[in-house]
Amino acid sequence: MNKKALVVFVMLLFWTWGALMARSAESDKTAGNCLTCHKEKTPGLYQQWLNSAHSVNGITCIDCHNAKKGDSDAFMHYDALIATLVTPKDCGQCHEQEMQEVDRSHHAKAGLILESADAYLANAAAGSPAAIQGCESCHGCSVKIDPNSNNKLSLKSWPNSGIGRLNPDGSKGACNACHTRHNFSKAQARQPEACGKCHLGPDHPQKEIYEESKHGNTYYTNIDQMNLKSDKWVVGEDYFVAPTCSTCHLSATSSQIATHDVGNRIAWTLRPKISVKLENWEKKRLNMKDVCRTCHGSVFVNGHFYQYDASVHLYNEKFAKPAGDVMQIVLKNNLLKNKAEFGNQLEWTYWELWHHEGRRARHGASMMGPDYTWWHGFYDVAQHFYFKFIPEARELDNPEVNAYLDKLLKDDPMHQWLKQPTDRLKQMIKNGELQKIYHSLFEKK
Repeated sequence: MNKKALVVFVMLLFWTWGALMARSAESDKTAGNCLTCHKEKTPGLYQQWLNSAHSVNGITCIDCHNAKKGDSDAFMHYDALIATLVTPKDCGQCHEQEMQEVDRSHHAKAGLILESADAYLANAAAGSPAAIQGCESCHGCSVKIDPNSNNKLSLKSWPNSGIGRLNPDGSKGACNACHTRHNFSKAQARQPEACGKCHLGPDHPQKEIYEESKHGNTYYTNIDQMNLKSDKWVVGEDYFVAPTCSTCHLSATSSQIATHDVGNRIAWTLRPKISVKLENWEKKRLNMKDVCRTCHGSVFVNGHFYQYDASVHLYNEKFAKPAGDVMQIVLKNNLLKNKAEFGNQLEWTYWELWHHEGRRARHGASMMGPDYTWWHGFYDVAQHFYFKFIPEARELDNPEVNAYLDKLLKDDPMHQWLKQPTDRLKQMIKNGELQKIYHSLFEKK
């Protein structure tokens, strides 16, 4: 045996021995059986665990998969009563604070999409397999028990590591959505790719926006300087070349400890039809500004948030609220031909206006992604509002709808550009007159 192989072999023995020594006398045999079997049957899984912090600290299969008699997903596996599913409640035995932070976060609520229009659309217009493999893979499913299954989990809901998974023990979430099994690496969770499984695509393209931003560009250029494996990972101290998703939303600064509450630094919610500021948003905005000021001066930071807030107000006031008012009139007067939701073109146009294009515009502005703010965002919002949504609404030939739209386009200064000659508009832009209209409106908010 050469020297390198000997070192690896000794390390392997040391790690395994360390894990077994941490066992109680009652369970060390079970733990040893798990490790011996999985080393042979699932060597990739075993190697992931072997290189993890769990292994170093003596945490083995049975610590996480151990079940109690009466648990709905418990089953006998050789000589041990275990559960395949490891939930935040299980992880919370050691990581109690992290479990509590996740439980109160936006992530833990993601499974509630099962009751939303998103899930309705996927199930009705496409079909249940699309919802299971699409929506639920990110948002989480309600895990079903199959008493006839070898591991008690129904094939209709397992596997699933959606971030808001609804677990049989009543807990919400899946820690391995970010800390993938069985290595559960901090370094992996700190990288933008960890978030990119779910935060991408036509309705919430944070991954793409990050990649086009200077933050993403600098990260990928200097990834070797990010110190991702460091136990202590404070921006400005342990790394400084670029932020990742984790930097801004979760990780420590010189004045904030790390958190698993992903909404702790988010002032606006950009998900709904009309954006609103969240509870205690002032404190959350200060938390985010604290991150920004690690690398940027206060004038830069305040300028960014002024422009971001102005963009959200623009979307809300010019497009989202009027479109929502029209849809309320349409539904109140029962004007849609097909009674099934999403059975009419106007409903699809309105959905994409806020759910796709409107979100892209808002997210682009929030993360300094110019292409997504404009071309994939406000450009599409404006084009579809004026030349798809309004014409389709007028096709209903309803006096109340037409009166609302006539007044909007005639009296609202944000929409009067349609009636202005091009030369006059260009002059207004050059003189700053058009800009004053918008900023005076937004600064009143």
